[in-house]
Amino acid sequence: DVDLARSEVVVLIRKLAKKHHSAALSQLASRVSAIERYGSANGEDPFAKVKGLIQDMIEKLEREHEAEATEKAWCDENLAKTAAKKGELEDDVAKMTAKIDSAAAGSAKLKEEVKVLQEELAALSREQAQMDKIRMETHEEYKVAKADLELGLTGVRKALSVLREYYGSAAALVQASADQPAAPVKFSKAGGAGSSIIGILEVVESDFAKNLAKEEAEEADAESEYQKVTQENKITKASKSQDEKYKTQEFKSLDNIVSEYSSDREATNAELSAVLEYYGKVKERCIAKPESYEQRKARREAEIEGLKQALKILQDETALMQRGRHGGRRHGHAFLAAQ
Repeated sequence: DVDLARSEVVVLIRKLAKKHHSAALSQLASRVSAIERYGSANGEDPFAKVKGLIQDMIEKLEREHEAEATEKAWCDENLAKTAAKKGELEDDVAKMTAKIDSAAAGSAKLKEEVKVLQEELAALSREQAQMDKIRMETHEEYKVAKADLELGLTGVRKALSVLREYYGSAAALVQASADQPAAPVKFSKAGGAGSSIIGILEVVESDFAKNLAKEEAEEADAESEYQKVTQENKITKASKSQDEKYKTQEFKSLDNIVSEYSSDREATNAELSAVLEYYGKVKERCIAKPESYEQRKARREAEIEGLKQALKILQDETALMQRGRHGGRRHGHAFLAAQ
C-alpha cells in the first residue's frame, strides 16, 4: 500500500545517506518521513510531493555529477598541460645549466693556460734581457782584451823589427871588416844576447797572436750562440704570444656564453617558478581532496541509482493505485447496469 511504499522509500534513502555519509540524503529522508506522517502542508498530494522531492534530488545530484565531470576534464587538461610545461622548462634549465657549467669549466681551464703562458713569456723576457746584458758585457770585455792584445802584439812586432834591423846591420859590419886589421877592443854588440831577446819576443808575439785568435774565436762563438738562442726565443715568444691571444679570445667568448645562458636561465627559472606556483594551485584544487574523483563519481552514481530505485517504487505504487481506481469504476458501472 501507499504507507508501505513510503516507508520503504524512507528506509532506502536513509540507508543511502548512512552508506555514503550524505547530509543532503539524510535531510531528504527526514522530509519524506515528515510528509509520510503529517502529509503536505498546502494540501497537495503527499505522494506527488515525495516523488517531486526525490526527482529534484536526482536532478541536483546529476548536475553535481556533470559539474564534477567538467571539473575532472578541466583538471586532467590543466594538470597535463602544466606538468608538460614544467617538464619542458626543467629540461631547458638543465640544458642551460649543462652549457653554463661546460663553458665555465672551459673558460677556467683556458684562463689557467693563459696564466701559464703569461708567466712563461715573462720568464722568457727576463731570460732574454739577462742574455742581452751578459752579451753586451762580454762583448765589451772582448773589445778591451782585443785592444790590449793588439796593442801588445803591435809593440812586440815593432820591437822585433827594431832588434832585427839592429842586429842584422851589426852582422853586416862584422862581415865587412873581417879582412881589416883588428881594431882596438872598446865595445861590441852581444850577438848571442840579441838572438836570445829576439827569440823571447817571438815567443811573446806568438802568445799574443794565439790569445788574440782565441779571443776572436770565443767572441764569434758567443755571438753565434747568442744570435741562435735569441732567434729561438723570438720564435718561442711569437708562438706563445699567439697562443695567449687565441686562448684569451676563446675564454672571453666562453664567458659571453656563460653570461648569455645565465640570463636566459634566470628568465626561464622565473617562468618555471610561476608555472610551479600555478601547478601547486591546480593540484590543490584537483588532487588535495578527501576522496578522489573516481570515488566521488562512484558515490554519486550510487546515490542517483538508489534514488531512482526509490522513485521507481513510488511510480510502481502509483501505477497500481491508478489501475485499482479504474477497476473500481468498471465494477460500479456494471452494478448500475444490472439494476
